[in-house]
Amino acid sequence: MTFSFAARAFSMLNGRFHSLSLVAVSIVVFLAGTHSIEGQVQPVQAAASPLRISDSFADIAKKVEPAVVSIDAKARMPEVSSRNRTPPVDSDDILEFLQRQMPRRQAAAVGSGFIVDKAGYILTNGHVVENATRIIVKLNSGEEFNAELLGVDEETDMAVLKIDAGRDLPFVTLGDSDRARVGDWVLAIGSPFGLSRTVTAGIISHVQRDTPTGSPFQRFIQTDAAINRGNSGGPLVNLAGEVIGVNSQIATSTGDYNGIGFALPSRDASQVYEQLRTTGKVRRGYLGVFLDSVKAEYAKVYGMRDERGAIVTHVRDADGPAAAAGLKAGDVIVEFDGKPVASAQDLISKVSSTGPDRSVVVAYLRDSGTAIERKNVTMRLGERPPNRTSRDGDRPTKLPVDPPAQEQKPFGLTLTAITPEMATSLNIDRTAGLVVKEISPESLIADVKLSSGVDAIGEGDIIQRINRKPVADPAAFGEIVRALKKGDAVVMHVLTPVSGTQTQLKIVQFTVQ
Repeated sequence: MTFSFAARAFSMLNGRFHSLSLVAVSIVVFLAGTHSIEGQVQPVQAAASPLRISDSFADIAKKVEPAVVSIDAKARMPEVSSRNRTPPVDSDDILEFLQRQMPRRQAAAVGSGFIVDKAGYILTNGHVVENATRIIVKLNSGEEFNAELLGVDEETDMAVLKIDAGRDLPFVTLGDSDRARVGDWVLAIGSPFGLSRTVTAGIISHVQRDTPTGSPFQRFIQTDAAINRGNSGGPLVNLAGEVIGVNSQIATSTGDYNGIGFALPSRDASQVYEQLRTTGKVRRGYLGVFLDSVKAEYAKVYGMRDERGAIVTHVRDADGPAAAAGLKAGDVIVEFDGKPVASAQDLISKVSSTGPDRSVVVAYLRDSGTAIERKNVTMRLGERPPNRTSRDGDRPTKLPVDPPAQEQKPFGLTLTAITPEMATSLNIDRTAGLVVKEISPESLIADVKLSSGVDAIGEGDIIQRINRKPVADPAAFGEIVRALKKGDAVVMHVLTPVSGTQTQLKIVQFTVQ
């Protein structure tokens, strides 16, 4: 992942009043009549006049606003201690004592939502109603209703509410987010800082965006339409007046709008909505594996025609669907239920949307040592447990490494043979690879990252193979590395020790610089 914002810079959008910034919007109009030069990007048709665009925005806002609601979620603060505690003698403890004797108060989260059915069903973010004891929905008309929480999906941070207004309510249509394009105009509507009926405009800046705080099921529409705390759960609307996203996150250095916001695509929101509305929970298919994506280096080393596929890095559950089907770490899944697999994220999406208890055919590639074999297997999907990701495993633990008599430093790595203690602890063969004792901070390998954004190699890792060749001797590893030239692709199979006797495979992919 190449996203550069630190996770702490991402903020859920609840909050209190802060100062607002004004955003100036400029319109660029292309003129027709240019000569064509081979390879030159040609201007598109002349854009609509600013006046026509303004009229469109006004019409859209008028159409959508009646279905947008403000949400006030009341949550009781936990009681810190007993009220009958004996007052302290030491004056330094008096302030703490007084604070602990304060009565419990309600915390309030202010967010947004939108009605998707005339019967009063409302979509919003899960964090807006988190731990709520009472949820109050305020309509555009000013009417207020107590809302029932039908369900929350933590994976997508979505929630469904229901109010009974005693009449049909205005509602919005969920559009096709798959048709959203970078550069398309969008409107964000909601209640930033509690200011209801606030409309902001911008364009789509990116689609299918990962964020550091997002789950594998959150691939956002990125927009520069002003989104602030309190916009959470409100709609992102296209120029047809259709909802194509649910405003969920912002990237910020201040806690407020910095020009980058994120909305969950309507395609994903609609799937979650239907399940939460009918059953109160979301059921997803499950393979029981950790995954990484095939990159250009992997495709080159393994003779694949293009960089497509999801690499199995770890079979998590011994009795899970993947294990039962015979999948192993290092297998590359290239097709799922008759559809090609583009990446790890693509496979996660396909599996989860298929649903549990379905029988599917999975095509995968396996390196036999002499050839790459394509295999097909039929498996029955399980049900994904709550809050289980497919990107990251358990936190690695470092094991002690005895210093070798002679050390080599190919790629800036100090390597040693597997010690008897490590082989016993991890239940692996002493010739199963080389242990990374030290990594030079100035080396190329120190800057290589996995798809999840974490360092590719750490101290205590075990390098098993480089470019399909098993390695158990530091000198032999150094010989392979010295034969590589600038621009050559490198793929290493690396085991990371985790708690107990378990290891997890990492596929390290990079190009020699």
